[in-house]
Amino acid sequence: MDNRPKKDLAKFLSEDLGKGDITSNLLPRKKIKARIISRQDGIIAGVNYVKEIFLSKGCTVRIIKKDGNKARPNQTILEITGFAQSVLSCERTALNLLSRMSGIATKTKKLVEKINAVNPRVKLYATRKTAPGLRFFDKEAVKIGGGEKHRMSLDQMIMIKDNHIAVAGSLPRLIIKARKKYKKIEVEVENQEDALLAASTGVNIIMLDNFSPKEIINTVNRLKKSKLRKHVKLEASGGINEKNVGVYAKTGIDMISVGEITNAVTGIDFSLEIP
Repeated sequence: MDNRPKKDLAKFLSEDLGKGDITSNLLPRKKIKARIISRQDGIIAGVNYVKEIFLSKGCTVRIIKKDGNKARPNQTILEITGFAQSVLSCERTALNLLSRMSGIATKTKKLVEKINAVNPRVKLYATRKTAPGLRFFDKEAVKIGGGEKHRMSLDQMIMIKDNHIAVAGSLPRLIIKARKKYKKIEVEVENQEDALLAASTGVNIIMLDNFSPKEIINTVNRLKKSKLRKHVKLEASGGINEKNVGVYAKTGIDMISVGEITNAVTGIDFSLEIP
């Protein structure tokens, strides 16, 4: 495992421990066996990071359900052996991370299945609407659920949005400036005319922000008539959810980004049990 997630996991555990688990320290020093079980249906995500949390306190861990596996109620996900103080002091941090990541993966999987039923060529992307400090894990969970990560940080790709254009005063001028240093450019647009303008400048991706399915279809058709469609990828974003994602997948779009995957997470319920 890379140092980055290891450092983050250590920080998460330290946040919960404070100066130490004073309740668990009252217990006799003896080894115990425990297991993490699922309380509901879901897609498992994060077991390797949960394992690392327990390993950092000297426990041994056996993974029963791997990332991407389906879990049913009362199924064992991991088995842990270690001193009681170590196991119990890791319990909440491990369960919190497993719950959040599995919730994200489960939601992602549902959306991907709806998209694939209509057009498997369309890819689902996460956004940067992640919890501060948890982006790495949130995006990993999206990947486990069958989605794509998109940008992890602002330095990975040029993405020109409405506020950038408002400050610069001109979309073409901003694109010309970006082209001097960067090859891949995405532009967010709010209407069909700006989509055509962006496509004519040779950008790589155009995000159609808050377009209705009908507006997207009309934009795709106009780009085809202008012979610009083949040279650009189209991304739909804004107001897309489990109920309408299939409709958007039918519009001729290439990419769909959904913020609620990571900013409105419903965790999967897990429990640590000592037999």
